[in-house]
Amino acid sequence: MGTLKQEEKLVAAGRGKWSQAGVPHKGWQCVDIEDLGELQITCQMCESQAIRYVHHMQHPDYSEVLEVGCICAGHMEGDLIGARARETSMKNRASKRKRWLTRKWKISQKGNPWLSTDGYRVTVYERGGGWAATVSVEGTSNVYHARRNYNTMDLAKLAAFDQITRIEARNV
Repeated sequence: MGTLKQEEKLVAAGRGKWSQAGVPHKGWQCVDIEDLGELQITCQMCESQAIRYVHHMQHPDYSEVLEVGCICAGHMEGDLIGARARETSMKNRASKRKRWLTRKWKISQKGNPWLSTDGYRVTVYERGGGWAATVSVEGTSNVYHARRNYNTMDLAKLAAFDQITRIEARNV
């Protein structure tokens, strides 16, 4: 049985927080989504389903942000189609991330690798004995700078890709 069908049954059965008093069932908002790379944690709403793609759900009447799977997220926000679209987008990004380092990076006049793609300009540069990255949204003044240094240029490139993924997830 597919993971989504299993999760759908867990929601219908009222597993985990679905049956707990004081936990809202509707009116949640997804504030972030992340790919853990593999099934790694258990959904905090149904408390049964192992998940890889984590939808971070927030509710004004609940103090915690819950890390949940796609189906629970869809039911919590009342938009199963939206949750599935968000997760599909994340899956597509995971596939694209695997190919990110093999892209043809150009070299700036300052000697820094850079890439222009999908409406973003990514620049990777040496900083403080390590590597950092900047992501600019083309056609806007939005610029995101790495908060930390990375040991290798490739790790900085992947961090930039992950920043673009976070930006994209907010715009879904």
